[in-house]
Amino acid sequence: MTLTELRYIVTLAQEQHFGRAAERCHVSQPTLSIAVKKLEDELETAIFERSKTRVYPTPLGEQIVQQAQRVLEQAAAIKDIASSGKDQLSSPLSVGAIFTIGPYLLPYVIPQLQKLAPKMPLYVEESFTGTLRRRIRQGELDAIIVALPFTEADVVTQPLYEEEFVIVMDRHHPLVHLNAVEANQLTGHNLLLLGEGHCFRDQVLEACPMLKPSIDDPNGRVRTAREGSSLETLKYMVASGLGITILPRSAATANHYAADSLVVKPFAGPAPKRTVALAWRASFPRHKAVDVLRDAVLAARAGLASQSNQTD
Repeated sequence: MTLTELRYIVTLAQEQHFGRAAERCHVSQPTLSIAVKKLEDELETAIFERSKTRVYPTPLGEQIVQQAQRVLEQAAAIKDIASSGKDQLSSPLSVGAIFTIGPYLLPYVIPQLQKLAPKMPLYVEESFTGTLRRRIRQGELDAIIVALPFTEADVVTQPLYEEEFVIVMDRHHPLVHLNAVEANQLTGHNLLLLGEGHCFRDQVLEACPMLKPSIDDPNGRVRTAREGSSLETLKYMVASGLGITILPRSAATANHYAADSLVVKPFAGPAPKRTVALAWRASFPRHKAVDVLRDAVLAARAGLASQSNQTD
């Protein structure tokens, strides 16, 4: 029994598909299948039940997979302990960020980090909150940048900054003449949102509860973008005249698609907003690396705020 085999069965239990599990483990499907079968033979029990459409753990397999997960977490902790005696700023740092933060923050964080810790490159991964949660618990990521609320056992979470939401529309939209838009004025217009699984979609609906009935109503004015869509995709559709959308300010003002076709409007009154936070395992020993990453994020945000003020 090896850690590699344990990682295979944990990944297979999560994906419930040999092909996807093999892709995540960066091996061929036959390699993963043979390794899983070898472990089942060694343990003299079936860990997985196989059907034509999916693979899922047996009742006993569930217990084995859970124990394997704990073993992998402990193995990651051993690596953390070993690395604590080294220069904490001289090796790569694995950082994850959710899709609606990474593209708009990390390009400004990395230059700051190169000034503060030139020997510490970043390995960067963008994904959904649920995936980042799992990967940090498994020790596959050292720190993650997410939106609150975020709670996870044995993971420290520290708020970094708040970011307001804004409304983006094309320059011919009926609301374009307003200096600021009331939230209840959005219900009469075609609103584009990210699909299920994106935490930013949930944050928008929580901040603007009057939009929820439109989602349940088949004749409502809220459209969900297709799975895998991004905030940039929403901007493309807005620029084409399909509707309006709500974005974090950083996404609305960065890398504008057809900048002369898009108009950004603030909310009237207190704007809805999100809190962006940094999270890392409580056992992670490279505290200096986390501190430097935090300082780089805050410096990047200060620089972005200064640019925004000059533009305004």
